[in-house]
Amino acid sequence: MVYSRRDGDSATSSRADAVPARSRHAALSGGKHRTADKPEDFTRGFAFLGDLALNGVQVSARATDLATGRVLFSVDDHVSMPTASVGKVLLLIEVAARLNDAEFGLATMLERSGADAVSDSGVWQHLQISRLGVADLAALVGATSDNLATNVLIRAVGLHSVRARTEQLGLSRTALLDLVRDKRGPDDAPQLSVGSAKELTWLLTALARGEIVDAETSARVIGWLSLNTDLSLVASAFGLDPLAHRESDHGLLMVNKTGTAAGVRCEVGVLRGPRAGVTYAVSMVFDDAQLMTRLAVLAGMRAVGADLLEYVH
Repeated sequence: MVYSRRDGDSATSSRADAVPARSRHAALSGGKHRTADKPEDFTRGFAFLGDLALNGVQVSARATDLATGRVLFSVDDHVSMPTASVGKVLLLIEVAARLNDAEFGLATMLERSGADAVSDSGVWQHLQISRLGVADLAALVGATSDNLATNVLIRAVGLHSVRARTEQLGLSRTALLDLVRDKRGPDDAPQLSVGSAKELTWLLTALARGEIVDAETSARVIGWLSLNTDLSLVASAFGLDPLAHRESDHGLLMVNKTGTAAGVRCEVGVLRGPRAGVTYAVSMVFDDAQLMTRLAVLAGMRAVGADLLEYVH
């Protein structure tokens, strides 16, 4: 496991070089760079992550300054890890890009079927209405990581199209692998999605800057992600209202996407404060047999969040 805190490194990759520069998303990009009177210190988060790694937790993490791309810290950020529902961001990108098509607009209605049925996260499975518009389904995915809405959208756009878009973006260690399934058989992908912290921070940074596909597509995805109600992982340290944080609160603006499965916790996000902005990705894989192990993982993610908050606020 490789731990590092970097002062002069750049997070910009060859993928970023291939994406044309555009104006940054007004709500999330930019922010003042860290000044000398309050230097960054990620000691707390590193200590937690180191202890977790010593106790058998697989950790991958990365944080970059949103304005400069400077790498603030990294832990095995090149490793492709299971990321559970974080891969739904790739689906939202494909859906947002398709909304300019005449046959796949905002008001296009999609109907759920028995083949789409799946449990766990989301509210559509509990609603009576069986048809919803594409944009409404994307909002449900952003707000509650809705599994049923995810499967209906995948059926509408095709998993092959999501994969093709992912490859076009230059992502080689990040992918949405499958539909959401209650049980995974031997012929199914072993995980819903995988990703590397390095690629995921690049992706969220590019979304915040309006550089994924085009500014309109990026803004749509950021808008859906801003609805997310899950602030239980890294974002638990930010003190925001889980049900309403689309506006600035104590100078903080945040969008994030979480992924939760048995033995998997992952979060990617963009946090902007009065002093700076950061993009972050934290993934952990662990033996979920004991509650105390899970609680230690959650504490570690919150510790990273506390360091990020200190950097931006």
